[in-house]
Amino acid sequence: MKLQNIITILVGGALAFCVEGCASNKPDSSRKLIWNDEFSGKGLPDATKWNYEVGGDGYGNNEAQFYTKNRLENARVENGNLVIEAKKENWEKNKYTSARLLTKGKFSFQYGTVEVRAKLPKGRGTWPAIWMMSENMKEWPDDGELDIMEHVGFNQGYIHASVHTKKYNHIIGTQKTDTLIVKDASEKFHVYKADWTPEKIDVYIDDQKFFTYENKEKTYEAWPFDQPYYIILNLAVGGFWGGKEGIDDSIFPQKYYIDYVRVYQNK
Repeated sequence: MKLQNIITILVGGALAFCVEGCASNKPDSSRKLIWNDEFSGKGLPDATKWNYEVGGDGYGNNEAQFYTKNRLENARVENGNLVIEAKKENWEKNKYTSARLLTKGKFSFQYGTVEVRAKLPKGRGTWPAIWMMSENMKEWPDDGELDIMEHVGFNQGYIHASVHTKKYNHIIGTQKTDTLIVKDASEKFHVYKADWTPEKIDVYIDDQKFFTYENKEKTYEAWPFDQPYYIILNLAVGGFWGGKEGIDDSIFPQKYYIDYVRVYQNK
């Protein structure tokens, strides 16, 4: 092989590596970024961007954790990441603590693209999620829910995306959902993305589309997604789904790393 060809291959390889490794960590300048958190500080999450759900009542899913507020042990920014940590510890009437952060009351949007680069916790009983709900939620699931990423630790690497509406939800066995296997979801960061338009919602992992929900019926019962939604990041422990095969107490503490959250306006 000629030296020139070797140099070309080396340069090309380095360029490809940088494009994949560097560009993915920077906002896309070709789209209009309307909200983001790069988690570049240190300490508690930015209070101008995030609120907390607080409590230990199971959240309708029989979850085992107590969600705390302003507690560094459960939610903090460090080394360029938001870290949501689930710990095995007694807290009020619960045996575990964790955190659930949401932009409700601080930021919501209608149509656009949301991207979250994250590395997931691992182990039986963990249940991390990236999801969205209506800012005007009056009744679930009538006003809609979009799950961009859910992962239950007893089924390692299986990433789920779903929508919940009055007509289509898991309570009545009509839920619209799909799954993509990501074997290294707990070892490496991946980009979880939803493209939301008036016509459909597409969900991707690292630009691989694996779930689409279309606005075919044009009814609120099937498509309540024409209103502002806010973003939720949480790490649940146990629950009807996350704890379906029990909770392995030996795995704790478990950390859920979020590198960034970005929302772009559709053009």
